[in-house]
Amino acid sequence: MALAIFDLDNTLLGGDSDYLWGEFLVEQGLVDKAYYARENQRFYDEYKAGKLDIQEFMAFSLEPLTRYSVAELGALRARFIEQKITPVLLPAAEELLRKHRQQGDYLLIITATNRFVTEPIAAVLGVDDILATDPEIRDGRYTGEVEGTPCFRDGKVTRLETWLAASGRNLAQSWFYSDSHNDLPLLELVTHPVAVDPDETLARHAELKGWPIISLRDECS
Repeated sequence: MALAIFDLDNTLLGGDSDYLWGEFLVEQGLVDKAYYARENQRFYDEYKAGKLDIQEFMAFSLEPLTRYSVAELGALRARFIEQKITPVLLPAAEELLRKHRQQGDYLLIITATNRFVTEPIAAVLGVDDILATDPEIRDGRYTGEVEGTPCFRDGKVTRLETWLAASGRNLAQSWFYSDSHNDLPLLELVTHPVAVDPDETLARHAELKGWPIISLRDECS
């Protein structure tokens, strides 16, 4: 069984779920509007520029989870999925997933965005499994800390290698679809790297390497 791996934000989605979650918190009045909107944008810009401090960002993004019970967060997240994620689902991305599923491939999302935000999105997309940055939970509440290795840049490789060892799978016949130059460490490892609506840095790299460059946004404007 071949392994088809997908980045989530700006690859399978026509937006960034982490950034959209921050927008949602601001719109719901759950965080300080001016501060949170400013910092959310700063971190997003740093991510795109390849300058993101993942630990600083995770401390920022996970702190709001500490304020509410799991039940309260679940209700918030359901509204977030409906209001922010459903509008950025891409028909062409769902078709790509369907193609790999019909080929009998194992579908895996790997994302830096935390599992609280992304797990229900993976369920909507119908993939087999997801690797995401894991927020720590103690005594039934989020602590604001990260459990284990953040699933970002080289951390994606580390997390995937651990998952491969545990699952008995390998990268002998593997795809990885991503939009971001932050994912170059993993793109270099798979047998079929694919740049999806790539940023400028990844587009240049893909052209030099002769990797396929595709768009999943043609049907969504």
